[in-house]
Amino acid sequence: MPSLSVVIPVFNERGNIGPLVQEVVHHLRGKIAFDIICVDDRSEDDTREVLGWLKAEVPELRVLLHHQRSGQSTAIRNGVKHAFSPWIATLDGDGQNDPADILKLLAARQAASTQVRLFAGWRTERKDTASKRWASRWANGIRQSLLRDDTPDTGCGIKLFDRAAFLDLPYFDHMHRYLPALMQRAGWKTLSVPVSHRPRGSGQSKYTNLGRALVGVRDLIGVAWLIQRSHVTATSELSAGPKL
Repeated sequence: MPSLSVVIPVFNERGNIGPLVQEVVHHLRGKIAFDIICVDDRSEDDTREVLGWLKAEVPELRVLLHHQRSGQSTAIRNGVKHAFSPWIATLDGDGQNDPADILKLLAARQAASTQVRLFAGWRTERKDTASKRWASRWANGIRQSLLRDDTPDTGCGIKLFDRAAFLDLPYFDHMHRYLPALMQRAGWKTLSVPVSHRPRGSGQSKYTNLGRALVGVRDLIGVAWLIQRSHVTATSELSAGPKL
């Protein structure tokens, strides 16, 4: 039984997914029992064929295939639902996250309180275009003012979280961008951990700044409403007392 499942959502990443999977294996094999779950979101290139070749070479790899395009949040959730491990690490399929940072997140978990159920990567030196960095700072500022989740970078694809806590969160499209706020709403603590960030190896981003902003405004309003309407109550379990 693996102790960690690495979930990677993939869409049209034929040039990036092979090196990324090999990097995960390089950094984790021999250090922790793990498996890798790649979820192909109905790629239009030959990403599925590449995943098939990888599966023959990497015994830790499992591949899930979407029969229709469903989006990144659904791909992540389906990967988590099929995971056998109690803890999940996620990576973006474009290779911009460094798999070596999974070990950094695991080390942070070892040092943290058991109340921390999400360790979010924090890209302190982003390798994106100037316009993308500006759009991200703008969006993070608005999000922080509304949600107050004390998270400097919710868009980073590398995260480590408790599987059961994640599956207990309300599900909606694009929910992966709001995991810290949703975890906090559920009564858990979150921690941001500085991680590295790399230029995209090949291909291009699937989202424009305008498209991301338009979707983000709608989702942000919805998440803010959820938080305002939530009421988290602490619970405890009664231990067995003496027989009467």
